[in-house]
Amino acid sequence: MKYEDKYFIYDDPQPTGLKSCIKNVFTDLKAAVYKVLMDLQKPAAGTQKKYRVSICAIFKNEAPYIREWIEFHKIVGVDHFYMYNNNSDDDYASVLQPYVENGDVTLVQWPHDQAQMRCYRDCIENYRQETQWLGFIDLDEFIVPKSTHDIYSYLQPFEKNRGSVAIYWKLFGTSGRFDRDTEGLVTEDFTVCWKKHCNIGKCFYNTSYDFDGGSDRNACLHHIFWANWKGRNYPPVNLFDQVCLGNRHKATAEDFPIQINHYFTKSYMEYAAKRAKGDVYFKINPHDEAYFYHHEMQCTSTDHSAYKYLIKLKQAMKKGR
Repeated sequence: MKYEDKYFIYDDPQPTGLKSCIKNVFTDLKAAVYKVLMDLQKPAAGTQKKYRVSICAIFKNEAPYIREWIEFHKIVGVDHFYMYNNNSDDDYASVLQPYVENGDVTLVQWPHDQAQMRCYRDCIENYRQETQWLGFIDLDEFIVPKSTHDIYSYLQPFEKNRGSVAIYWKLFGTSGRFDRDTEGLVTEDFTVCWKKHCNIGKCFYNTSYDFDGGSDRNACLHHIFWANWKGRNYPPVNLFDQVCLGNRHKATAEDFPIQINHYFTKSYMEYAAKRAKGDVYFKINPHDEAYFYHHEMQCTSTDHSAYKYLIKLKQAMKKGR
């Protein structure tokens, strides 16, 4: 089994051997065909939409983290947030109210257990006409543009003929913190991470394309999003414009121009608290102690790419108090 390559650490180890090599050759051929077909597409842009970049997120009892997450993403160019509340019983409403009042957030009550994918489909159906790009991320994930300073400058070149774009995770661990004051900034407190990117991440959907909600390919929308053009479904491309098929992910440079900082654990006690409750996807959270150490022991590097936004973030957080 293969656990990493030059660019990625695999979320699941990949098989090796002759059979796998042959399968990869056929996958690459299919990817090349998809790429040619994508290049020929010319979806109608239509009228300019209300927002350029929006995020759909479902949350449950994450009030301590909401303000930083919203303010950070406003700084990096997210225009609007479709926030689906999944049975929270904390003070999320008081945190979100100012953002609802000023138009940054559309708040949707979503009292359905383990219905994260249904939430995403609901957002696409009801709000795709408002925004050019719609991303699907969680509140422990922060989109960090590196080659640009805002998300839209990165996504715009893909707008012409790419239906969805996958952005990879950089996984962060505890940074040795057993516990911490949650008044601190997640993006400042955690810098120890995996030495390479994970081979999975989250997708942004170009709403100039259609969406086939009945396709089995869209069973897990945030990781792999197949867009539809003229009745045919097309896979996402990644940040290097490489077609993503199955577990086959290819990069062309070690310095990724954009990433999603996935603060998977935060401190150990925050991880334990999260594990002890069900969430928007799992009724019983399977992320046990072994799962924790499987990820934590990969954290042998540091990444400060989010730090270029910290002064603006601190100013925004101070202003909102």
